[in-house]
Amino acid sequence: MARADTIKLEYSVEEPLNREPEMHELVSSFLTEDGKGYDRNHGPIPHIDKEEHRVGVDGLVKKELSLSIEELEKFPQKSIICALQCAGNRRHTMRTKLKEVSGIDWFDGAVMNCSWTGPLLRDVLTSASLKVPESSYATTHVAFACFQTPTQEDEWYGASLPLSRVMDPESGIILALQMNGKPLSPNHGAPVRVITPGIAGARSVKWLDRVTVQTCESDNFYQRHDYKILPPEATCKEEAEKWWDRVSALQDMPINSVIAIPASSSAIHLSPDGTTEVKGYALPSGSDGPITKVEISTDEGATWQLAELLEGRETDGAELKWAWSLWRARVKLERGQGRRVLSRATDTSGNMQMKCPEWNLRGVAYNGYGEASELNVV
Repeated sequence: MARADTIKLEYSVEEPLNREPEMHELVSSFLTEDGKGYDRNHGPIPHIDKEEHRVGVDGLVKKELSLSIEELEKFPQKSIICALQCAGNRRHTMRTKLKEVSGIDWFDGAVMNCSWTGPLLRDVLTSASLKVPESSYATTHVAFACFQTPTQEDEWYGASLPLSRVMDPESGIILALQMNGKPLSPNHGAPVRVITPGIAGARSVKWLDRVTVQTCESDNFYQRHDYKILPPEATCKEEAEKWWDRVSALQDMPINSVIAIPASSSAIHLSPDGTTEVKGYALPSGSDGPITKVEISTDEGATWQLAELLEGRETDGAELKWAWSLWRARVKLERGQGRRVLSRATDTSGNMQMKCPEWNLRGVAYNGYGEASELNVV
């Protein structure tokens, strides 16, 4: 494991890199290219020597492991297409539509859809021989840790998932070595990161140092005191302290859709037939995908029309239950100012996007109708 004082760092704890792309760029391709997705960090970005880096596997295992990248590459490799989404995606809408929240003011672009490749975590844990009986999987945790740099709220970054989720052969949780067929870049966790399909991006720990099987969840700040949907009565930081230990960590992200084109407050020039094209993305709930339909409304939800789902040609028959769906539709709009277009999505399991979710202090998991508002239609 490389030491933080021997690796190159970019950015800082005080000013980590947090950014999202322009929406028209985000929805320009099914797979998000490196450099065209969002960045979310709680500290500096380390540049780690792939040849020196090792991932430890310890805790409730019979055989502790210290795996090099080369050794991880010798496990059977699995490619997963999934959307990686910040828990705070669309926080700006919750802040402006409902009331003030605590957190970075993400708009609609804190998401990316990529093909990730690496060994299944369950295969790695199986090679370490678990000491845990299958009957105890649900109450046992797998904790991930990155010790490369300090963070804004802790000396390291960590997260955890129930062992039952990790060992589920359908969960798709991998130790990713590649993104879209290329080695990970430092921004996205090189040389190895966790990818947890359908689950909030906070659990997909980058620059992974250690995997620990243990009887409790990670004690890292970002697992215990962040990324949770607190009840509405937790209205401030002081009130939140009563709830952090009583509320479960956010895992599955909810169904969602976003209108990327046209942008809110933009001018729209209608075609001769009085229509304009609307484009966006839709995300299934957790592992309940893929998306089966997206509907568009131009009359405040009184009526809805189906959008066309655009399948990515890059999939080659890959499973898409964790992937986003890009969509488009042509809609009729009346000329004038202050027009609004709404979107809502439905996935394979029947989850339908709600008009507006309940407010929470951290502004996470917002999934109200997608919208392009204050349009000037000419």
